[in-house]
Amino acid sequence: MIRIPDVMRLSLRQRLFRFAAKTRVVLRLDAWFPQIPMALAVGLLGVLAILNALPHLTQIFPELADLAPSTSLSQAPLLSALGTIPEAVVGIVLLLMASGLLFRSRFSWAITLVLAAAMLAMLLHHYGFVWSGVTIFNAVILVTLLLFRRHFARSSVAAGTLFAAISILLLMSYAVLGSYVLGAGFSPPIKNLVSALYFAVVTMSTVGYGDIVPKSEDARFFVISIIILGITVFATSISAVVVPLVNGRMQRLLMGEKKRGHRNHYLIIGDNALAQNTYRALRARHLLALVLVPVTPEHAWMAKEDLMIGDATDLDVLRKAGAGCALGVLALRVIDSENAFIILAAKELAVPGKTVAAVQNSKNLERLRQIGADLIISPEVLGGELLALTLSGEELAGDSIISKLFTAKAEGVAA
Repeated sequence: MIRIPDVMRLSLRQRLFRFAAKTRVVLRLDAWFPQIPMALAVGLLGVLAILNALPHLTQIFPELADLAPSTSLSQAPLLSALGTIPEAVVGIVLLLMASGLLFRSRFSWAITLVLAAAMLAMLLHHYGFVWSGVTIFNAVILVTLLLFRRHFARSSVAAGTLFAAISILLLMSYAVLGSYVLGAGFSPPIKNLVSALYFAVVTMSTVGYGDIVPKSEDARFFVISIIILGITVFATSISAVVVPLVNGRMQRLLMGEKKRGHRNHYLIIGDNALAQNTYRALRARHLLALVLVPVTPEHAWMAKEDLMIGDATDLDVLRKAGAGCALGVLALRVIDSENAFIILAAKELAVPGKTVAAVQNSKNLERLRQIGADLIISPEVLGGELLALTLSGEELAGDSIISKLFTAKAEGVAA
């Protein structure tokens, strides 16, 4: 069995990161995780909320004829039926937001986060601090939304417009119905739906003409909720529609196309046969790799998203290439001095991964040992050694080949 040099053994933390990165590629997590599981969970939560409120909603329609303005909620004839309406509305909106989560919509994520928190508060209010299965499920969704917030950052004009319209419509319905139910608590009293609509629009727009003023305590609390929800919904809706239109074009104009960040990857520096074969071998093993070259290659041998143009001896370029969170920095250029400068730059950044340098001239082996490269690969030296072993009839042992191919700095210390 061929033994891996001890100096190249990854730490437990680095092995876990490499396993996670490899698993992500093999399972194609970027294509479906976490948006699909989150959308299914949120949709299920919405269905549970609707099913829980459905038996009570049947009480509403026979009593619509008795609906009349009152001074407080305790006097409202629909109080017993209205108690579960907010839960049903939250359930319906959660179903709508679940479709937005499938597209990683930031707007859907924000609305879902607020609604999940509101539903958790309603469950705790109805049943006290008794953690039932639904309550725990709701809490898990809330925590998961916060943990995966960075995965929901996509802004879509169409989705933003749709969900903004739905949110405004639901808020308007809530404001009009509440204003009419609590109409006797205003001065002058709100006695019809037209007046309720007028008051809702004036309040949500924060105009406040003062011709209708809340007098009762319940009416004032209701107006406070309209103002807070109105400002939140309108501000979020405007940002959901306008920001995608402006932000995308400005970003492309000022910053160009934004590439995905690289973490837990191998940074390959060089454009030669050794670099190409190393890249292909890593990708064949489902390991992430980024190729850093000074100029765009004439013939692309790597995926577009795995290519970065820049000077590898520049610390800022190495930072942008994710050297600070790379599993290894591989200096594989054909000029030994360039590889030495790259290793020095990587050491200055305190790269946590392993540093590997290629050497073409055996005279430079000792110099690269002195600058602190974790591993030195010398294909030219190996070729000569293997040829000599073959011609002399000596046995080609696996460990012997590895020791000739890789020259670790530990050997230099021992020498």
